[in-house]
Order: sequence, then C-alpha cells, then structure tokens
Amino acid sequence: MIGLGPEGLALADLLRVAREGAGLHFTPSARQRIDAGHRLLRERMAAGDSIYGVTTGLGAAVDVDLSQADDDRQRRIPLGRAVGLGRLATRAELRAMLAARLAGLAQGRSGISQASADSLLALLNAGIEPEVPLLGSLGESDLAPLAHLSLALLGEGWVQWRDERMPAREALRRNGLPPARLVDKDGLALVSANAASVGLGALLLAEADRALDSLLAALALACEGYRANLSPFQPWASRLRPAPGQAEQSAALLALLDGSSLQQPGGARRLQDPLSFRCAGVVQGAARHAWAQLREQLQVELASGADNPALIDEERQVLATANFDSTHLALAGESLGLALSRAAACCAERIAKLLSPASSELPRFLSERPGQVGMAALQRTAAALLAEIGHLANPLPAVCVPVADRVEDYAGQALAVIEKTRQLVRRLGWLASIELIVAAQAIDLRGDLQLGSGSARIHRAVRSQVAFLDQDRPGSVDVLALSEFIERGGLD
Repeated sequence: MIGLGPEGLALADLLRVAREGAGLHFTPSARQRIDAGHRLLRERMAAGDSIYGVTTGLGAAVDVDLSQADDDRQRRIPLGRAVGLGRLATRAELRAMLAARLAGLAQGRSGISQASADSLLALLNAGIEPEVPLLGSLGESDLAPLAHLSLALLGEGWVQWRDERMPAREALRRNGLPPARLVDKDGLALVSANAASVGLGALLLAEADRALDSLLAALALACEGYRANLSPFQPWASRLRPAPGQAEQSAALLALLDGSSLQQPGGARRLQDPLSFRCAGVVQGAARHAWAQLREQLQVELASGADNPALIDEERQVLATANFDSTHLALAGESLGLALSRAAACCAERIAKLLSPASSELPRFLSERPGQVGMAALQRTAAALLAEIGHLANPLPAVCVPVADRVEDYAGQALAVIEKTRQLVRRLGWLASIELIVAAQAIDLRGDLQLGSGSARIHRAVRSQVAFLDQDRPGSVDVLALSEFIERGGLD
C-alpha cells in the first residue's frame, strides 16, 4: 500500500496504482489535515459565512442563497454534472484519475468529510471501475468525468468489477460498502478538480517516455544502417550551443553506438548527412525538454490542493481561488505534441532515405529481389502516420463557447489536449517501429558490420520479433508485433 500524505503523490507511485493495481491509504498526517479542513468548513458555516458551492449555488447561480439546510444538495452536484460522452476510460485511466483526486484530497484543502474521502479511497482499493466517458471537460475542473466517477459512490450508474458489468449499488454491496452520504462540501470536492487531466497526463507522460526511447533506439539503428556521420553528436557540438536536451540525447545516442565502426575514422559514408540525421540530437533533445516540462507541471499538481474554495486551517480562512485553471497543463501538453511532431518528421524522412538507393546506396526499397515491393509500402504507412501526427499536433483554439450564463468564459482545455496528444504518441510509437524495422533491414543488407554494443542489442531485439524480409509479406503484422514488444519493455 502506498501512503498518501500532504507532501503529495510521486508520479512513479501513481503509475504503480494505475498500471499495477497498487492500493493507497491516507497517512495519519493526511487524515489530520482532512479532518482539520472539514472542521474549519463547518465552523465557518455555523458562523453564517457565504461559501461558494456550500451556502450558494454554483457557476452562474453563485448569487442564489442556499443557506437553508438541504441534505440532498451535495448529492445533486455529481448527479447533475454527469453529462460526459465519448469513449470510456480504461482501467488504468480510471485508477490514475482516482489516485490523482485522492492525492489532492490528502492536502486537506477541499473541506471534504473524512467519510466521503474514505469512500473514494475504498472504491479504488476494491477495484470498482465506474463507467466514465471522457468527453465533456473544458479544463476548468474536469467536472463531467469526475461526476461520472463520483456516481458510483452514491450507488448510481454502472461499473466494472472483476471483469463483470453491474450496477454500482450491486458492486458496493458485494464489497460491503454503503453508498456515500455527501454532506457540507463533499459533492463539490469530488468533482471540482483536474484529476482526469492529471491522471491521464501521467499516463501520457509514461507513454511518451517509451516513444522517445523507441525513437532514440530507431535513430541508433538508422545511423548504423545508413552509415551516418556521428560528428554532430560529439560533446563539443553541444558545448558550442547548449540547446535544451541536445547534450543528453547526443550522449545517449553515442552510448548506444559505443564500439561501432561508425566511431572509427572513415566509418561514415559522407562528410555531411541529410538534416534528418544531423539534427536528430537537437530535435529529439527538444522533445525530451518538452517532456520534462510536462512532468514538472504534473508533479506540481500531484503535490497541490487546488480546490475552490480552499480551506486554509493555518489562517482559519476559506479562500476563493482560480487554481482549477489548467492552462499550464494544456500548454505543456501542446508543447510536447508539437515537439514530438518534429521528431516524427525527421523519423519519417530517415525511413525514406534508407529506402532510396540514391541516398543509402542500398537496393531500392531494401529488397534484393527485383519486382518485389520490399519495404516500399511501409513508407506509405509512415507518411500516413506523419500526416495524422501533424494534424494532432495542431493546438486547440484558446477561444471556446462561454458557458454558465457566460460566467465561465475561458477554458484551459487540458483534458482535450492530453487526449489528442495520447493519440499522437500512439502513432509516433508505430512510426518508430517502422524505422526500427527498416533500419534493421538496411543493417543486414550492409553485410558484416561492427555494431555498437547498444545498437547490436536493439538489432537483436528487433530480429526477435521481425525476420529479415527476403520476400513480400504483410508489413502491418511486423509493425504491430514489434510495437507490442516495445510496450512490454522489450527494448529496455
């Protein structure tokens, strides 16, 4: 069990919860903070303070006085906001969202009751998976997906439990869990957060990390197959102009090529290679830098209590905030997508160069049999992937339709950015697999080469899944087999 305390949740621990099914528990300090926040809320309510979403309506209805007791008011908050559409969150995505929201509650700033916080924690640890459609958030709190997530606490909606679809109330009954009774600020605390964006962003970060590692491996094999000049990756190149990430990516590439005959005088075929080779350290370094920026923003979120209003026990204050805004996450996600699209463009062009006898000095389409397709058709797939990657890298517009009687007249759109970047990363992974396959074919056609220690290991890994192409066969089978192998950590 992983402890949730006021210090926040590490990204690695969130991934353990999401992907490996690890459980969570509130530390004593988190329980103390949650209790203190709820006691402060009740104190200010008893004093007659006007508190957004507790004694007032929400959004445009903030001018409505709701100070009269209503035991069903907080329950209606998730019920009325469960308006999501589109694909349902996967098991890993649901657990990531739950972990992210629980991390926020552990800060003790939400005013949630300990009973409702424990109900959400029990839902995660029991493995109950609410059906949560992911389209509907504008990124000023992920209201719609978190409302669907919260329905299960009330015994409403449908869930998956142990691979069986059933009503939420039945899943709660089988686990000995009563439906939650939402009081005071509980309903608002459950839905007013960007836990969907943060949870799915953490999963995106892990997938992008894998894709970038695959691109680096593919670059190493492409350099071997093309017999590229390694001069642009030498340490002095990065010292002369220390662009973000360039030195680290160049060093990682040279480490993979350590021992290769490319590092010997005369190992390269040309003095200068096409830019898709020469600039790869700079381009992939920039992508790694963008990846690190998204990681930084996610780490901030997982160590924050971004509720509105926030309960600050130290100051005995209920503070209205705008910490639900997700602009920083959206911009970091957009930056990553744009950077990855540039790395993808270089990747696709290296594939084309390897397939062209005029550039690589290898048989056309890397086939020794005249008249056969060879790997020509894979270039079409690479071109199609690059086109889609370019489309998905286009930023979402900053202007959206104002909602809530035009009170909510701006939106960060973080969840939409995370979702489209997730699609982009999946396509980038396929593209990297194509480069790996093409580069391995080029290496084999070169004959007896002295590969680097890392590139030799990568070549063996590719060949464990994809045989040398000596006659035409369905290329998609090879690409998917290698992609799935990489997802399982086959290149590690």
